[in-house]
Amino acid sequence: MSDVIEKAIAALAVKLPNGFSATAKFEIEGEGSIIVDENGVRAGDDEADVTLTASAETFQGMIEGDVNPTAAFMTGKLKVDGAMGLAMQLGAALA
Repeated sequence: MSDVIEKAIAALAVKLPNGFSATAKFEIEGEGSIIVDENGVRAGDDEADVTLTASAETFQGMIEGDVNPTAAFMTGKLKVDGAMGLAMQLGAALA
């Protein structure tokens, strides 16, 4: 597992301490995938209700609060596949 994925898992665990009500996947381009569900945050490439794909830089900016997830989506830096409502809930949790 890459350092980027390990750091992202740790940061997401802080932002989502109780996990997430559905299954969400964060795909970090060139690094790997992270699953967030009712069991918490872990590395994985499981099927998900919503998948968010971004570069490591964009993802890090969202976690640190420097990049607004909605703005990243509107400018094409964040791609969403699946349930848009769940993506919006995740965006609110990350903001």
